[in-house]
Amino acid sequence: MDVGTHALASFALVRAALPRAPRAAWAAVLLAGTIADLDALSALVGPSAYLKWHRTDSHSLLVSIAVSALLTGVYLLLNAKPSSVAISPPALFAIVLLAQLLHLALDACQSEGIALFWPFSGHRVAADWLASIDPWIITLLIAAILLPELLRLVSDEIGAKDKRPRGRLGAIVGFVLVLLYIGVRATLHSNVVAAMESRTYQGQSPRAVAAFPESASLFTWHGIVETDSALHELIVNAGPGSAFDPESGVALFKPEPSAILDQARNSDAAKRFIAVALFPKATVEKTSDDGYEVQLRDLRYAAAGETQHEVVALVKMDANGKLVDEALAWARDLRRR
Repeated sequence: MDVGTHALASFALVRAALPRAPRAAWAAVLLAGTIADLDALSALVGPSAYLKWHRTDSHSLLVSIAVSALLTGVYLLLNAKPSSVAISPPALFAIVLLAQLLHLALDACQSEGIALFWPFSGHRVAADWLASIDPWIITLLIAAILLPELLRLVSDEIGAKDKRPRGRLGAIVGFVLVLLYIGVRATLHSNVVAAMESRTYQGQSPRAVAAFPESASLFTWHGIVETDSALHELIVNAGPGSAFDPESGVALFKPEPSAILDQARNSDAAKRFIAVALFPKATVEKTSDDGYEVQLRDLRYAAAGETQHEVVALVKMDANGKLVDEALAWARDLRRR
């Protein structure tokens, strides 16, 4: 999820849980709800660093607990006077940690996934329910924050006095609606995956299936099906009364097994790439010097609409199959060649 959505969610969270907390506490919660996305700066270093650090340690439970304790400690140090601390340390730690966990939960609903149990496991948790930028969630959160302000202005104009915490009810209603929306997305995702799993593709049964949401549409999903010989890219309509044709997609056939391909997959760059790729697709091309260039792409990037930071593994070999060069590169740079 984008950092703007996380900031809105954190703001709504503190409004719902601790609306009368000091502004400094609000700032701590907003920082807690967005700080994990600092790992996106790894893209400035390069694709290798991005693949290693993005959505890994900073998106783990262990780091979230440590950061929550650190932010709580910093807040207490900067607000040492008893009169300026209107929130207890346990309450502040709880809300700061909750903001961090909300961040993890939203990111885990996407396709890129998070290394939730780092450093004990590098496995990424990814539900594939939400797009990287979801306009529906953004709209619900903005409405939950702004509508109470508008109602307050109206009540002030007519002289009505409301002693309830400002915006608390609106924030709670907003979160309920977001949860219901995510529940609908999860149900539709399950239906789409079940439909794809129940079909055959050019006479072959699926080995792996995934569905990724269209950001603006509830009912449009981008599916990928792996069979023994090919990877199939499909668009699935999950709307009422819609039919699914398994032969309507694009079939990308896998390359024939070869010593060149096996050698390329054993390179360090390929191993690092395959460790996180969901649907790796290899292409083998002969170069002008009678050598070979092997490219490994993950079809998930295009299906999930995340091509801006798509990483590709490149392996170059000579005519004898000896490794010449290997690297992780941005797919956008390759498209410019």
